[in-house]
Amino acid sequence: MPDTKPLLARPARGSSGVDIGTASMVWLLTWLVGNLLGSLVIGIAGGDGDGTRPLWVNVVAAVSLWVPMLVGLWYLSDRVGTGSIVRDYNLRFQPIDLIGIPLGVLSQLVLLRLLYWPLEQWWPNTFGREHVERSARDLSQAAHGGWYVVLVLIVVVGAPIVEELMYRGLLQGAFTRRLNDVVGVVLVAAWFALIHFRPVEYPGLFAFGLVLGACALKTRRLVMSVVTHMAFNATGLILVVGR
Repeated sequence: MPDTKPLLARPARGSSGVDIGTASMVWLLTWLVGNLLGSLVIGIAGGDGDGTRPLWVNVVAAVSLWVPMLVGLWYLSDRVGTGSIVRDYNLRFQPIDLIGIPLGVLSQLVLLRLLYWPLEQWWPNTFGREHVERSARDLSQAAHGGWYVVLVLIVVVGAPIVEELMYRGLLQGAFTRRLNDVVGVVLVAAWFALIHFRPVEYPGLFAFGLVLGACALKTRRLVMSVVTHMAFNATGLILVVGR
């Protein structure tokens, strides 16, 4: 019979589950397929990668990345889990998960400000606020009318759910099962930051990845990290749109 332990919760040492190699391979394959599909979309639409392409192109590119990831997560759930992503990745809500709202807001308003303040003082031409916020600002400026609703669905809903399933659910679950908990959280936080390929955002993404990893590690579930991620992205979007 297949192992039906949740893929996120770390079982006792020696218990079976998705190992680091399998989790990493699933991430790599789905990431490559997703980026290939997204690149095709951008190429067909004539996107040049400078942030000026229409919002719908970014939306389709994001969905093109997420669909392979969700398929990969479902495949693992079906093969070595219970066949239910909700059960295998502990996507069950509990009232304590609402702590994620102030955690996400404070991470955006306090943690990032404290982290980037000295960096901006030392390297203003690299870590100035206009550089750090460029990606979010480009997305918000591409939205008009009803597209703001789509922007919110992509940034505040879609991205947090898919990224938490993949990074804190699959990858962190695999790393913390086989390695020290702290090492697993740190490695996946670094992975999460680096894969965004925006060096100016690396410090903030890494620090926030640690917050998300701690949420998943503490609760052995994903909902708090998803809520924290949603609140973080929503706060960042509000700050950019409000300027």
